Amino acid sequence: MAGICSVCGLPEELCMCEQIAKEQQQIRILTDTRRYGKVMTVIEGINSSEIDMDDLAKKLKTRCAAGGTYKDGRIELQGDHKKKVREVLEELGFSVDSR
Repeated sequence: MAGICSVCGLPEELCMCEQIAKEQQQIRILTDTRRYGKVMTVIEGINSSEIDMDDLAKKLKTRCAAGGTYKDGRIELQGDHKKKVREVLEELGFSVDSR
């Protein structure tokens, strides 16, 4: 017999907790200029207690073909990838702030 999710009360196979957590995030994507004029794409506003940030950073780095890191509650990618990051996050079910 399947277990019941303690958060949403649905059976574990129908659990929507992660999807709800993704939709409730208020994600901001911005660019920052670093030393020697290098551009960094910064993704912030993701709650790291509900989402696996290392896995998300790895997916973004792979899809954007760029180096990057996760630190201080932000994902930083080398280069200007605002459009591509927005597309990838929307595919993954996040709602992205349109600035």
